[in-house]
Amino acid sequence: MSSPTRKEVADLHFMDARAKLLDLAAFLDRVDRSAGSDDHRIRGLRLALKVLNEGNKNRVAEILNQWSDPTTEPLEKSDTKAATGVWPKL
Repeated sequence: MSSPTRKEVADLHFMDARAKLLDLAAFLDRVDRSAGSDDHRIRGLRLALKVLNEGNKNRVAEILNQWSDPTTEPLEKSDTKAATGVWPKL
């Protein structure tokens, strides 16, 4: 079986991707209209958008690596109650 063409992939997935992109744009509009500075999660999203625009073929891995904690030494005690999706010291 051959790989699908770009048109076939677009035919199947474009509307879903379009909706997600518009949802992200609306989220960032709300963030930009709010008071205060960006936290690490917003900074992480903005960095990921740059990765998306670069056109590399391993975007998912690059973004996940960018968001991951690069430290190798275990913490003596956890400094958060839950995962936030982006390394807090980003």
